[in-house]
Parts: sequence; structure tokens; C-alpha cells
Amino acid sequence: MKSVILSLAVALASAAPAMSVVVWGQCGGSGYGGSTVCDAGSTCVKVNDYYSQCQPSSATSTATAPTSSSSICSGTRTKFKFFGVNESGAEFGNTVIPGALGTDYTWPSPSSIDYFIGQGFNTFRVPFLMERVSPPSTGGLTGPFNQTYLSGLKDTVSYITGKGGYAAIDPHNFMIYNGATLTDTSAFQAWWQKLATEFKSNDHVIFDLQNEPHDIPAQTVFNLMQAGVNGVRAAGATSQLILVEGTSWTGAWTWTTSGNSNAFGAIKDPNNNVAIEMHQYLDSDGSGTSATCVSSTIGAERLQNATAWLKQNNLKGLLGEIGAGSNAACISAVQGALCEMQQSGVWLGALWWAAGPWWGTYYQSIEPPSGPAIASILPQALVPFL
Repeated sequence: MKSVILSLAVALASAAPAMSVVVWGQCGGSGYGGSTVCDAGSTCVKVNDYYSQCQPSSATSTATAPTSSSSICSGTRTKFKFFGVNESGAEFGNTVIPGALGTDYTWPSPSSIDYFIGQGFNTFRVPFLMERVSPPSTGGLTGPFNQTYLSGLKDTVSYITGKGGYAAIDPHNFMIYNGATLTDTSAFQAWWQKLATEFKSNDHVIFDLQNEPHDIPAQTVFNLMQAGVNGVRAAGATSQLILVEGTSWTGAWTWTTSGNSNAFGAIKDPNNNVAIEMHQYLDSDGSGTSATCVSSTIGAERLQNATAWLKQNNLKGLLGEIGAGSNAACISAVQGALCEMQQSGVWLGALWWAAGPWWGTYYQSIEPPSGPAIASILPQALVPFL
């Protein structure tokens, strides 16, 4: 998600929980602690052991009930190993450094993590800012970590992994630190070695080396990512998955035209546990700023070239961000994208953008209990692929 979104969300207020659950909302399941009473005209229906849902009880309802992935997709599918959401918030207020907790940025809500774990999702990407964990005022990337901010990150990771989930830690900097583009591979490797040391004993941590580099040559980004891989492994973090991202906002739809496809086939990991992270939105410019999707088939279409490239290079991919509007065309487009991925056998999983307590009414917000993507996107486009 491009940084313009981050400055909009701080002022948005969270919605208060309702006494009864809206149609298509969650009303039960393993670990669920919310209301089991549905709004008038709907009934709580068990979807799976982890998720029961308020579905319309009237035959005249115009809403569409969620369908299983077997009826949405044809052919053989591979279940995602990693499936979940981005838990956004600690990267907010990125123009205010260091910023104040609760004013400029926030950490994810434990209740949000519980909500998704309870439904069967297992992976949470946790964006944070490099300038907050490694303040420019105390030595920058080579200086000491800010222990207060680092503790917030570690507490969030511990909560997620303590619930059995995977936490993908994500420096959400676009390969820019303190206003300057990162190019020093040695410094980047050393920074990652130091950070990975903090998490090396937790095998449910995923290292996402850098969010959405852009306006940088693909080869330069590749060199930095390879250095990051080397740094993580040098820290003794040998069991965890590492995610590398490309230039051009790491877009799947531009992967083969941005230079990424020429550079990233050479990525090396001594532990053979690295994947290519791509992002994909389904609006006209792929930015995730419009609720209008190009078409009902645009999801699968935008992934096809990237999928073919992954197969040709014997690599795995993970869609670290996907988002779209809550309308029929977009729901079909998201379903098509996830079908494309599960049928391919090369995608490890997908993460929705985004949960987080400060998104308010942003159309892609999936923050429980009442983010705009909860009512339709969650049950119709995501739950069927668990």
C-alpha cells in the first residue's frame, strides 16, 4: 500500500461493536468471543469449526451467500500455507519521527489477531518503520535499537506466534530511510543481521526484508535483498521463511516488465527457504485507492505472468498484499486471483490489506468487528479459501 494511505487513516475513528451481528458477520466458531445473536432477518449458520456466520434467513434476500472454494474453482488446488491479513498501524504517521504511540502510530489489537485466528487464518504481516526502531538521531542503521519501539514489535510478534500464528515483520519503508534511498548493501545486511538476532529462536517469524521498493533499478533492489537474506542467515535465523520484494512496488502485474524477472531468478538462500513477495490491487492503476475493479476477471489476469515466471524459475511466491472493493465484480476478481494461486502450486499464500485499529471507514479495512470488508469480502472472497 502506497504511503499516501498512511496519512489518511490516523484521523479515522474505529466503529463501536454492535449488540447483534450484521448479515455475513461472524457469530460463532472456535475461540470466538463475540455476540452470537444475528440482526433481524438473518440466522447464525456454521461454516466450519472456526467460523459461524449470520446468513440471510429470507428467501427474498438479494445478498449472495458464500460458496465453497471447490465450487468457485475448478481443477486441483493446493491449500495456502500462509493465509491472513496485514495488521497495519505501527508504520502510520511516517512523516513524524519518532512519533508518539497512540497519537502518530499504534500496534495491532490482540482482539483483531484473536478474531482471525479463531476463523482459521494463520499469518499476520506487521509493518513497522526503520526510523523508529533505528532512530537517525542515535546513529541510524548502525546505531542501537530504540528498545521501547522494538519491545512493541516483539510483544506483537510474541502474541501472534503464541497463538500459533506466523508473524511477518515488515520494514515498511519503500527502500527509503530518513529521506534517502537505501543503496548500501553492507549496511542493509548488517542491519538485518542485528534485527534477525532478536527473533532467531522463533520459528514462526517470517522476515519480509523491505516493503515495496520503487523508482530504483531492479538489480539494485535485488542486490539489497540478497544482502538481507545473507544477514538474516548470518544471525543464526536458519529455520524461518524470508520474503524478498522487487522494484515497481513489487507489483505482480509488472513483475515481468519492470526488470524484476531478469534479476530475481538468481536469489540464493543457503537454507532454501526464500519466497518472492508480490502485491496486487485490482483497481485501474493497481494502487488500492479505488473500490472499483477493472473487471470480474482482473485478479487472475494480473497474476498469470508472475505465476508463469515463478514456475519457470522454480521459485515460490507469496502475495503479501491484495485488496479490492466490496462489490460483486471485485469479489469475483479476488476469488479468481486466489483460484489462480491455489491451482498453480507455486504460491505459498496471500494476505489481505488491511486490518488495523485506525483504518476507520477505508473500504479495504477488514478490522473487526465492522470494517467495510468484513461483511462481504471476508465470507465470500477469503473464507472459502481457508
